[in-house]
This record gives sequence, structure tokens and C-alpha cells, in this order.
Amino acid sequence: MARGARRGRGGGLFGRIALIVFGLVVVALAISWAYASFWPKGDRAGTVTMGTPERRVIRVEVLNGSGEGGIGSRVASFLRQGGFQVTEVRNADRPDYFATMVVARRTDLSSARAVARYLGGPPVIQQTSASNVADVTVVLGSDRSRLHLDD
Repeated sequence: MARGARRGRGGGLFGRIALIVFGLVVVALAISWAYASFWPKGDRAGTVTMGTPERRVIRVEVLNGSGEGGIGSRVASFLRQGGFQVTEVRNADRPDYFATMVVARRTDLSSARAVARYLGGPPVIQQTSASNVADVTVVLGSDRSRLHLDD
């Protein structure tokens, strides 16, 4: 009778295994949640590592040279969703740019490349500027439909 009383309390081998499996599932879910909440989001994020563990925000200026009203604001909104800091949205010096381009305003091209990658791959050119307004300028051209703006 003493043996039967012990089995009833402990649940036997199957009960112990079920409890261990349940515990492992809970731990795996907790790790998954922590990873999804705190780990950096892919290479489309608007932060870039500059040879050190610290990250910095990429400041972007959007210039609409496509001739289509409102596209600059739409691109700016998309960039903000990606973690980029949009510092200015305005019309370009002319409304007839044929091609969209990403302009690096610093000697390091990594910020401009991150913006271009996020937008779907427009060409990157370098035109350094002493301006403190932005690290990168996006000039929208009439080929703006080639941009990957996931709404």
C-alpha cells in the first residue's frame, strides 16, 4: 500500500517527463520573446554600426525631384518606419530627375548604403557636405515606382 500512495502523489515517470517538457517549452518561449523584443532588426534597420558596438541613427533628407506631389512625404514616412531619422522633406531643385539616387553626405558610405538597401537598391553617389542637416540625401526621380515602399 505504501508504494501505491507514493505513485499517486508524484505522478510517476510520465508526469515528471511531462513537467520537464513543459518547463523547456516555457523557457524556449521566454527566450524567443526576448530575442524578438530586444535584438536588432535585420539589415534594413535605420541604425548602422561604425566599427564599434554602439549604434547611431542615420539622418536622412528627402528631396522630391519626381514631379509627383506627395511622394516625398510617403518615402519619408517609410524611412521613419525603418528607424531612420528624417530631418527634412522638400522639393528638389528641379522636378525632372530621371533616376532616384541616394547621396552620401559623409566620407563613410555605410549610412547611404543602408538607406539604399532599405529602399530597394537605388544607386549611391558620394557628395560630401559640411552641412549638419543630414548624413544622407534621397533624391526622388521619375523612376520612384521601382522603390520598395512596403505600406
